[in-house]
Amino acid sequence: MTTYAFPDAFAAMSYAALFVAGALITMRRPIYAVVLLIVVQPFAIYGNAWVTTVTLPKAALLGVLLGLATYRGVWRPLASPAPRALLIGGALVLGATMLSGIHATYGGPVLRESLKAAEYIFLFIAVVCAYNLEPDAAIIRNACVAVVTLVALFALSQEVYGATSSLRLNGHELVRVAGPLEGPNQLAGYCDVAIPLLFAFAADSPALVIALSLFLLVLADVLTFSRGGGFGVAGGMLAVALTYRRQVFAPLAFIAAGVATGLLLIGFLAHSPAIVRVWDNAITSGGVGTRTNLWRAAFALWRSHPVFGIGAGNFELEIAQTGLRGVRTHANSLYLQSLVEGGIPSLAATLWLTYVSIATFAKDRLRSPFVAAAFAGSIALALHQIFDLLVFYPKVGGWWWIVLGLGAAQLAAAPVRARDPACG
Repeated sequence: MTTYAFPDAFAAMSYAALFVAGALITMRRPIYAVVLLIVVQPFAIYGNAWVTTVTLPKAALLGVLLGLATYRGVWRPLASPAPRALLIGGALVLGATMLSGIHATYGGPVLRESLKAAEYIFLFIAVVCAYNLEPDAAIIRNACVAVVTLVALFALSQEVYGATSSLRLNGHELVRVAGPLEGPNQLAGYCDVAIPLLFAFAADSPALVIALSLFLLVLADVLTFSRGGGFGVAGGMLAVALTYRRQVFAPLAFIAAGVATGLLLIGFLAHSPAIVRVWDNAITSGGVGTRTNLWRAAFALWRSHPVFGIGAGNFELEIAQTGLRGVRTHANSLYLQSLVEGGIPSLAATLWLTYVSIATFAKDRLRSPFVAAAFAGSIALALHQIFDLLVFYPKVGGWWWIVLGLGAAQLAAAPVRARDPACG
């Protein structure tokens, strides 16, 4: 996990400021609480706290939840069919994660992964309830476009300033951009959700700024060199294209331009020795093994505890038992990771949540670009996570649950705006 060398005092003040801001903003304008959660999600100041970490998104989330508690009837939308189905899916994953501790050699990682699953559930709750209190699609659309553009620009800047991951092509080390995410595959996972979201915005309400943001994000996605990401986002974009059909030609032109620009840039850099010096500080990722070896190791460890698994978060700690020395990573597949760490209950819960995250939005996806994006983004992640584990990273998993929350809020009951007088 990426860490940042900020002073402890600075980190503590940042967490406290976001917590207070989240609570106060929610009490005054719930829609800006959703904006806050969207904006801080790709960024974090990591601080260790027992078996987990403290981050800006977590501090903001706690503040938003506190602010939401001041409204009467605020939790009512969660009983609507769409939010309820997703909450049940999330709860099943949480339960299976906790159950995986039965055979776990290391209990700390099980608790860490359980807290992460709970964080996603509460993030979903916060988005659904806050948006339901003050639904304003334009504000949320603008916030999404702004933060996604910032992520894309941050990633593209690494072509100049260097990154921590690279790929050898034609004898040259080419940067794999990651932006504020933990790595290039994680940025590709963020794009799995963000690109269908911008595509849906551009098809539903055409605007040059949205189209340009879509171009930049597609360009950044290409420069991650993530093959699984390309496979996933292609599925997501196809889902949006089939949803909007005649409205997609202009956005598709910007998507094609982003892909073409990325491929041209890669070709230029791969044949320009004079430019290679710019990335001398880039290092090729190592110590993560190959998918073939990791998948074999996952099946080998799963056979030791086939019913309840070896324990959530334990794969990277137990992988040496399979003969893979110097490798400490996950199984490079959400579904294999669920199987080896949580056994049959975890795999079943993961597959159910994957199904629900798609099926919930399939019928009414034309109602709102948020609904279409939740549908398409879930398809993209479901495909990409055959080859990578992405929801392990809160910047990806939390972003997905935010978009699920926005889509579910659109399908939920009418808003309730009354605050409990006792709360001021």
